[in-house]
Amino acid sequence: MSANLLTVAMPKGRIFEEALELLRRAGYDLPADFDDSRRLIIEVPESGMRFILAKPMDVPTYVDHGVADVGVAGKDVMIEEERDVYEVLDLKISACYMAVAALPTYDPGKDVAPKIASKYPKLTSDYFREQGEQVEIIKLNGSIELAPIVGLADRIVDIVSTGQTLKENGLVELETMIPITSRFIVNPVSYRTKAAQIDDMVDRLAEVVGKGETV
Repeated sequence: MSANLLTVAMPKGRIFEEALELLRRAGYDLPADFDDSRRLIIEVPESGMRFILAKPMDVPTYVDHGVADVGVAGKDVMIEEERDVYEVLDLKISACYMAVAALPTYDPGKDVAPKIASKYPKLTSDYFREQGEQVEIIKLNGSIELAPIVGLADRIVDIVSTGQTLKENGLVELETMIPITSRFIVNPVSYRTKAAQIDDMVDRLAEVVGKGETV
């Protein structure tokens, strides 16, 4: 692998698709079949980039450790992971928000220390501490909506996009916590050693974002 390529850590899934479209609109020549590739490392020499495809939660880790020079990560992941990276641009894609939800029958006055299930234990703990509420956090890795249904937790904290998943599982939103969008992040060392490449990328993306030319 060429050391001259800028290594970009990208999350799989919806953010990946929207970020690719953003890069194309910023003038980067990416292969037409790029979106369908099952490879985890993809080199695009004509654009001077190498892509690492990772789970969303892992992107800041790759950038923090210098395996990737830059990356795209949701604000939720940035808050939860607290990695040593620069957050240089709000890409304004994959907009959603973090919310508290529960079954319609949930009684907030019933429990002294209610159980809250979430993929984001740190973010959840910090939020309820700021609210002055003592809670027990249960970390889950998926299907958070299941926790109140089976009696594992009283409430959940999770990402909400359309709210359809909550409705389909009989849950109601209780509180809106924070808005979430995807951010462009940079490794501090790479920002010095590859400043020209990174600044050019940031400028091109910022121009597209500023024009509102996002998906």
